[in-house]
Amino acid sequence: MPTMNMIQALNDAHKVAMRADEDIVVFGEDAGYFGGVFRVTEGLQKEFGKTRAFDAPISEGGIVATAVGMAAYGLKPLIEIQFADYIYPGYDQIVSEVAKMRYRTGGEWTMPMVIRTPYGGGIFGGQTHSQSPESLFTHIAGLKVVIPSTPYDAKGLLLAAVEDPDPVIFFEPKRIYNGPFDGHHDRPVKPWSKHPASEVPEGHYTVLIGKAAVVREGNELTVLAYGTMVHVALAAVEERGIDAEVIDLRTLVPLDIETIEQSVEKTGRCLVVHEAPKTSGFGAELVALVQERCFYHLEAPVERVTGWDTPYPHAFEWSYFPGPKRMSKALEKVMAD
Repeated sequence: MPTMNMIQALNDAHKVAMRADEDIVVFGEDAGYFGGVFRVTEGLQKEFGKTRAFDAPISEGGIVATAVGMAAYGLKPLIEIQFADYIYPGYDQIVSEVAKMRYRTGGEWTMPMVIRTPYGGGIFGGQTHSQSPESLFTHIAGLKVVIPSTPYDAKGLLLAAVEDPDPVIFFEPKRIYNGPFDGHHDRPVKPWSKHPASEVPEGHYTVLIGKAAVVREGNELTVLAYGTMVHVALAAVEERGIDAEVIDLRTLVPLDIETIEQSVEKTGRCLVVHEAPKTSGFGAELVALVQERCFYHLEAPVERVTGWDTPYPHAFEWSYFPGPKRMSKALEKVMAD
C-alpha cells in the first residue's frame, strides 16, 4: 500500500472525487494553476481543465458566495480558503446562506459544498497565519466541522465530506501536513512515511463523519484531542508513563459523544486539549458535556490545555502552543486530584 503525507492524501482525494463526479468544481486563491500554497490542489487544473479547477480573486466573501450559487444550481463546489485566518470575510455567507439553506427552503434545497482551509500554528506564521477558529463554526447549526489528524483520515474524511449533501467545514492542521508533530520543536522533523496512518489505499474509501477514533487505549485518564494535538497528546502520555486513553475526535460536529462517555466512565478522569484560545474554545463545550453526562463517574475536575486568550504571538510561539511542558503539568494535576 502506498504511503502519503497529508498533502498527497488530500490531493488524491480531490482526484478520486473529481473523476467520479463531473459536478465537482474546485477553486480558491491560487488553487488552480499554482495548485494552492500548500500544493493540495496541484495538478487538478491540468487533468480536469480550467472550468473545474480554477483561481479565484482575493475575496473570501466572493469565493463562498459563488460556491453558494453553484451548489444551489446543482454543482458540488469544493473550495479552498488559503488560511483559516482569512475565512472571516466569508463568514456572513457561511452563517447566513450556507448553513441555513436546507432550513429556509424546508428541506427542498441542500447545500452540498466543502470549505477546506489550513488552520493552526507551529509554523511561525504569527497572528495572521496561525489561528484556530473552529469554535466559530461548531456554534452554527447546519454546518459539519471535520478535522483530520492523519493522511488516512484526511483522504477518507474529505471524500465523505464531498459526498455529504450538507455543508462541511474541513479544517486541515497545517503543522502536520508533512509529518506528525509531538510538540518538541527542537527535535528533527519526522516524515509521515514512518507512521502507520500514512498508508493510504488507492481509489475510493470513506471515513465516517461523526465517529471518533480511540488511538491509544488506557484505564487511568481520557484525553480528548483533534488535529495536531492528537500527536502531542500521545507523546505526552507516553513520556509521563500514564495509562491514558487518547481519543481523536476527528469530527467536532457531529460529535461522537458515545465514545467519549464510554471512555470517561471507564477512566474517571478527563483532559481536553486544543490549540485555540481557552475562552469559548470548543474545549469548553467538551468539558460541559463530560460534566453533564459523566459527573458521577469523575474522580477529578476536567482539565484543559489550550492556547492563550491573545493573538497568536510570533515571538512566543512555543509558549503559546500547548506543547510537552504544559501538557506534562496538566497531566500531573489531573492525576493528582
